[in-house]
Amino acid sequence: MLAKTVISLGLWLQLAVGQKTSEQGPQRSVSNSEGDLLFLLDSSGSVSYYEFSRVKEFMWDLLHPFTFGPKDVQTSIIHISTTPTMEFPFDQHLSSGSLQQAIQDTQQLMGDTNTGQALSYAKQKLFSGEAGARPAVPKVLVWVTDGFSTDDISEPMQLLKDMGVTVFIVSTGRSNYLELSAAASQPPEKHLHFVDVDDLPIITQELRDAILDVIQANHLHAVDITSSSFRLLWPQLLSQETDYYTLEYAPREELAKKRTKQVSGAHTSLVLSNLAPETTYEVALIPESNLHYFPPQTTRVTTLAEEISPAQVLISESGPCSFHVSWAPTLESVRGYQILYGPLPGNSVKLLEVDGKHNSTLLDNLAPNTSYLVTVTAVYKSGKEKSLSAKACTQQEGSKVRHLCFQAVGSASLKASWDSADGQVLACRVRCRRQTGPFSVLSIPPQIHSVPLTELASGTTNKVCVK
Repeated sequence: MLAKTVISLGLWLQLAVGQKTSEQGPQRSVSNSEGDLLFLLDSSGSVSYYEFSRVKEFMWDLLHPFTFGPKDVQTSIIHISTTPTMEFPFDQHLSSGSLQQAIQDTQQLMGDTNTGQALSYAKQKLFSGEAGARPAVPKVLVWVTDGFSTDDISEPMQLLKDMGVTVFIVSTGRSNYLELSAAASQPPEKHLHFVDVDDLPIITQELRDAILDVIQANHLHAVDITSSSFRLLWPQLLSQETDYYTLEYAPREELAKKRTKQVSGAHTSLVLSNLAPETTYEVALIPESNLHYFPPQTTRVTTLAEEISPAQVLISESGPCSFHVSWAPTLESVRGYQILYGPLPGNSVKLLEVDGKHNSTLLDNLAPNTSYLVTVTAVYKSGKEKSLSAKACTQQEGSKVRHLCFQAVGSASLKASWDSADGQVLACRVRCRRQTGPFSVLSIPPQIHSVPLTELASGTTNKVCVK
């Protein structure tokens, strides 16, 4: 078991750092795009001033080729902090010069990392005319995070996606892959990026192209492509209540199997599901109006290869009598999961069944200091099954570190102390993750119960773990 604490030093150190100019060559201007693009910016105290500055540079590098205006791209920023705050509404900065200056002038708010609250606030503003958002245009959310949140994100993020928002996530820290891959739009390899803050320019073009796939305004196109579905987006063409769209789609190799759907003229998107994997579909959108003629729009979409679940099994939060089991990906084609587990060596096994919508479970009532074999089996709706196994160990009972405390011994140093742990302790390992400065790991003999921590910059939050 790990005893963890977060320590904060009470003195703030103000550093004057010059604005860094992006060193990228000329890029082509991007037009014929229409959408509301919202940045969810981690402005909390867990982000250093340097990281915040680099993220601002990345935002402008990503945006500056776009054309801004009421018929083009509009953008806004919401800060993640103790209370979510909008930096500026969508319709305030509609020129490149004005937007660039607004991003440069954006100041970090510090505070807690209440991402769930910020997502709920973002949902409100993305569809609010008061915030300058426009009806019937594509909505894109770009969340830049260092990987930490103090509240739940799953429910507010799902509500956003259910309303048609395409979610891109850029993680610059040690994030939980399973949590972020579930939060991003699918497939995660297109919508989720893990990158060091100094390497953000590496993903700029790729992310911009993916956003363009969503906000290209003047033609029918597909987003959120999976092995069995995709979402179609098109510009608003019809306005009369009696107008409607006819959608025709069929596999390219079997056009005779054409399927048809009709939606009202108020729609600008539709999800097509129950499709075959690795199949190219021909799609036609036919606007039906009594007043005007609109030519049909067509596109060609290829579904992804069928995913295999589980592709990975992770063990975490191990204790003397329990541990957490997680797996990915979660697929619509999976009806449920069977978790088979038992001690090694041995023939005693137990079975736990989990609904197909979940990707984790807690295994408890286990023996301490014991190795277990865990097998996760996905049961598909078609009857097929796929399995993957992992080994896990429970911790020794009563071996956790107790009463971890800190004492200031200087302006940039602390003394960490703890009580001795029960059982046969071979050594203690002390990890210190500094907000600024090096990450350190110290191995301490079992008879020593304290260690000095140095190079802790004033005004920073530093995380210490004693195992």
